[in-house]
Amino acid sequence: MVILSGSHSIGQARCTIFRSRIHNETNIDTSFATSLKSSCPTSGNDNNLSPLDSTAVTFDNTYFKDLVNKKGLLHSDQELFNGGSTDTQVTTYSNDNPTFLTDFAVAMVKMGNLSPLTGSNGEIRTNCRKLN
Repeated sequence: MVILSGSHSIGQARCTIFRSRIHNETNIDTSFATSLKSSCPTSGNDNNLSPLDSTAVTFDNTYFKDLVNKKGLLHSDQELFNGGSTDTQVTTYSNDNPTFLTDFAVAMVKMGNLSPLTGSNGEIRTNCRKLN
């Protein structure tokens, strides 16, 4: 899961997704949080976007470097480097871009080889946050 979370090396998130983190959490770099608060105040601007990492258009290990520096945009991302069992993996990937790229490719192939349930054995959700 840690390596697949590296997909957050590219892309953006809406203010509504990270608002609580930048205004309420303590495991966040204060200057990073402050820089986001102007475009994502405590209310309003729900659709404003911020990059998931500091090189949001480049697929690289900066996402993991940002986590080590407490600059994870999403709460779930920062939890990967927050004094727990995944800290070592995050540190490894933050220090070694070639290993990140190789391990990510392997994990994507494995995920692509999963056999999803189909027909009456599976379910396609109309809203990913809810069971149909």
